[in-house]
Amino acid sequence: MDSLIDTNKLKTFVVDDGHGVKGLSELMLKTLPDLFVQPHEKRLDMSKVVHHESIPVIDMLDSKDPEVMKQICDAAENWGFFQVVNHGVPVKVLDDVKDAAKRFFSLPADEKKKYLFKNSPTKNVRLVTSFIPEVDKVFEWKDYLSCFYVSDDEASAFWPSVCRDQLLEYMKESEPLIKTLLQVLITRLDIPKLDETNEPFLMGSRRMNLNYYPICPNPELTVGVGSHSDVSTLTILLQDETGGLYVRKLNSDKWVHVPPIKGSLTINIGDALQIMSNGRYKSIEHHVVANGHENRVSVPIFVNPRPKDVIGPLPQVIARGEKALYKNVLYSDYVKHFYRKPHNGKDTIDFAKV
Repeated sequence: MDSLIDTNKLKTFVVDDGHGVKGLSELMLKTLPDLFVQPHEKRLDMSKVVHHESIPVIDMLDSKDPEVMKQICDAAENWGFFQVVNHGVPVKVLDDVKDAAKRFFSLPADEKKKYLFKNSPTKNVRLVTSFIPEVDKVFEWKDYLSCFYVSDDEASAFWPSVCRDQLLEYMKESEPLIKTLLQVLITRLDIPKLDETNEPFLMGSRRMNLNYYPICPNPELTVGVGSHSDVSTLTILLQDETGGLYVRKLNSDKWVHVPPIKGSLTINIGDALQIMSNGRYKSIEHHVVANGHENRVSVPIFVNPRPKDVIGPLPQVIARGEKALYKNVLYSDYVKHFYRKPHNGKDTIDFAKV
C-alpha cells in the first residue's frame, strides 16, 4: 500500500480506477495522504462554530398559513438555509434513496468505473471523487454520483439500476414541495404565481447527486466539501443521521451545524435565486467536515434554471425601483465558471455582479 502514497499512483487508484476515497478508506490507512491534506484556511475552524444556534426548522403541515409563508421567506432572507418537516415527501421514499446511495457505493470498483466521465455513455451521469479532480490541487474527502435529469426514458437507459428507481421516485415526490416553496418565495417578490411562464425558468432543470463521505483517518486535516454556495435556484438536501453539514451565518465568520432531524429535508437558496431576487434571498456558504467514525451519505436535488436561460434580477424586483446588483448572464456560462475552479466560498457570484 505504501506505493500508493506516490501522488500519481494515488490519483490513478482513486480517480481513474474507480476506487474513490471509499476504496482508500477501506485500506485502513493510519494517516491521511498528502493529496487530501487541506491548507488551514480551507478547513473549518471549530472555534468559530456557534453551538447555541441552528437554522430555522419550519413545519410545512399547512403551507398556506401566512405565518408559515412568512417563516419561509424570512429564513431565505436571513439564513439562506432552513429545515422543513411535514413536507409531504414520505419517510419511506427518503429511507429508500439513502439505502440506494449506499448500494451504489458498495458496488465493486469495476462496476462503478463504468460511470466515470471518460467511460459514461452519457454526459448526464458521472462518478467523481473530490469536487473536480482535474482542477483540485488538494482533494476533498468525498465521492459522488451526479445525475442530470433529462427524462424518465433517458434515466432508465443510463442511470445505474441499483439506485435509478429510488432517485426518480424521490424527485417525483419532492416536486410538490419544490413548487410550494418557489410559489411562497416569488410571492414576496411581487410575482403572483408560479405558472407556465416562470416555472421552466425557476425549475426547468434538475440534478441529483449521491454523496458518499467515507471514514477518514485524519478528519481534522481535510474537508468533506470545501466552503461554497450552490449555483441552483433551490437545493433540497436529504442527509443521513451522521451530521457534518455547517452553514455560515449571514454577514459573520461564525458557523452553525445543521443537525439531522429524522424525516426532515434541508432547503437552501442557490446563487441563481440570489441573483433573480437581486440579493434579497441569500445563497450561503456551507461546508461539510470529514468524519473519523462513520460513513455518511447525503442526497441533494439541485433545482435549476435551464442551461439556455439568461438569469438576472427579475423585472418585478427592478420595477420596485431597486438598482440591479447583478447583470444578465447565460446560466450555462455561470455553471461552467463554477466548475472551472476549486471550491472557494462565495466567489462564483462575482461572475454575475454588475
